[in-house]
Amino acid sequence: MNSIKKNKSWTLEVGNWKRFFNIHISIFVLIASVFILFSCKSEIKDNSDKFKIGVFEIPAGDGYGKTTITRIDSLQIEEYEKIISVSNDSTISEKRIKHIDTLYIKWKNNFFYTLRMKSPKKEMDKDPIYVQITKVTDTSYDFTAKIGFSKFKQDGTVFKVK
Repeated sequence: MNSIKKNKSWTLEVGNWKRFFNIHISIFVLIASVFILFSCKSEIKDNSDKFKIGVFEIPAGDGYGKTTITRIDSLQIEEYEKIISVSNDSTISEKRIKHIDTLYIKWKNNFFYTLRMKSPKKEMDKDPIYVQITKVTDTSYDFTAKIGFSKFKQDGTVFKVK
């Protein structure tokens, strides 16, 4: 009988230790989660509204010159140069074609907005562009853009000029 009592006692002590350990782990995870949530939220919240109106730039990329963006109310006007290589018999030159696009911008929240071409020229231009802001600094934000439900995805950085 004594051996049975000892086993029950030991089982009770192990069970109490497990509950004690689980409670402390749960409290630690909860405190860490709250800390992470508040530290991220305050950093981003302070800077997000200032990108809704103003003049912005996207640096030159593959096949494009610098893009200047002007946002006024629900409109976004983009000015950029498309760079095309032109070759003839003996030379290869670069041709720059200036483009100005007007888009409607609709903000879902401070970190997600949708763009739609005001006057689409191609079938692809009819699809909305979904933009998610992924990182915010004092003068810029990083973004990921996706056209419609296609697999096309582009990452970039927008800098605030004015």
